[in-house]
Order: sequence, then structure tokens, then C-alpha cells
Amino acid sequence: MSSKPPKKVRKQYQNTEHPLVMLKFEDGHEIKVYKGSGKEFDAWAGERIKILASYDPTTNARELVEERRSDDFEDA
Repeated sequence: MSSKPPKKVRKQYQNTEHPLVMLKFEDGHEIKVYKGSGKEFDAWAGERIKILASYDPTTNARELVEERRSDDFEDA
């Protein structure tokens, strides 16, 4: 019995609201997206991605804005 591994999908995110947003992936890596910019990224189909906002770059304080599945981001 073999199951297919999930496939990688190419997605994108635009930050229009927060000074700095971090996309945090299930494996722990993060991508920074500054206000007024966007990033393309690869993720596993169905992977959960947390969108964390940072308002003060001098601290590690972050606010959870949203958690989305990779399928809910725009295709790149």
C-alpha cells in the first residue's frame, strides 16, 4: 500500500496592511514580507501557514493575524 506524497504548489502573498509580516510554515521556516511588497513561495498542498505581524522590529513580539492553508493563497 503506497500513498502519494503531497505535491508542492507555488503561491504568493501581498502585504498591504502591516509594517512587517512573517509567513511561518509547518517546518518552522519563515519568510518576511514588508508592507507594500509581496513574495512568492513554495509550499506543500494543504500545508498550514501562519501569518504573523510585527509592529516593532526591535522586539520578537508578533501577533497572529491569520492561519491559512496553502491552497487559500493566490497562485504565483
